[in-house]
Amino acid sequence: METKNLDIYGDPPLAWSRAVEQLEAPPDTQSPRTTWLSTVRPDGQPHLAGVGALWVDGKFYFTSGPGTRKSRNLAANANVALSMALPGLDLVVEGRATKVTDQPTLERLAKLYANQGWPARAVDGAITAEYSAPSAGPPPWELYVVTVVTAVGVATAKPYGATRWRF
Repeated sequence: METKNLDIYGDPPLAWSRAVEQLEAPPDTQSPRTTWLSTVRPDGQPHLAGVGALWVDGKFYFTSGPGTRKSRNLAANANVALSMALPGLDLVVEGRATKVTDQPTLERLAKLYANQGWPARAVDGAITAEYSAPSAGPPPWELYVVTVVTAVGVATAKPYGATRWRF
């Protein structure tokens, strides 16, 4: 991993482990983390949507209905950015999203979503449930995995700093 200190105030680079520790922490049911997904429209304009992303084994996963703008964008251009405010750290990651089709991974992720209160289950190569976000489109939903290429973290609590990581 390549690390670059972006801080202009003399703070040392942030450790990637600080972000990972926050990403792997149990979810806070009182104030769940919103993750924003940015995709690219066919005309090159950005599209931003809130998603229920999970961090599992060093990758982000999210679901999307096949007819949604984000899924249509991903079919043409797999480049994405995800952003979130973690406790003490604002994080933006860039990478490529690919559709997950293998049943064991779908079942594992459905179970992780269900453990957080969304009654998801894997059926016929997709994720389904009785409900999802109103903007998700009707079930079933496709599961995507994002492999992180670059991340930028800006600390909002001590120790302060700003760092870019390339993987």
